[in-house]
Amino acid sequence: MTSTDRRYFDEMYASSHDPWNFEASAYERRKYSLTVASLPREKYRNAFEPGCSIGVLTELLAPRCERLLATDINDVALEQATKRLERFHGVVVEHRAIPESWPVEEFDLVVLSELAYYFDIKTLQILVNQIVQSTSPAAHVLSVHWRGETNYPLTGDRVHALIDGCQRLHHLVHHREEMFVLDLWERRS
Repeated sequence: MTSTDRRYFDEMYASSHDPWNFEASAYERRKYSLTVASLPREKYRNAFEPGCSIGVLTELLAPRCERLLATDINDVALEQATKRLERFHGVVVEHRAIPESWPVEEFDLVVLSELAYYFDIKTLQILVNQIVQSTSPAAHVLSVHWRGETNYPLTGDRVHALIDGCQRLHHLVHHREEMFVLDLWERRS
């Protein structure tokens, strides 16, 4: 199966300002709380959150980051994220498609939240390589994904297994529940 067509996201945001109920869902609140709690450092110098959507998780990550680049491919989502995050001076919100417009920066944190299963295996492998190439030694890579059935190219469990196969990433945290899986890796030097 190929990566998810980007029109899918346009259709989702055309039907709702919050199509996955990020703002009100108990599932999302729990997942976000565990996501932020799993970060080993109190502060990160330069973080990247591709697929930030409307910025709900970004808002929780922002106080932990001196600079946080939050990106998405959907303009409706980015408008909401920009409004939500305007009080954080270190947050930059940009329209970017990954992997083709991966930023040329060095990050000490990359967060993949409910994003990587939209890609096929080949594209995910490109993405993991970009993460390794753009992170500093000892940088953290956090991935959290839904484990339920989807019509996406990959499952959350498969995404995490593929990332875990990267020899340049050392596994630090694994948390799995019925509904989601969360893993944290540290980049080897």
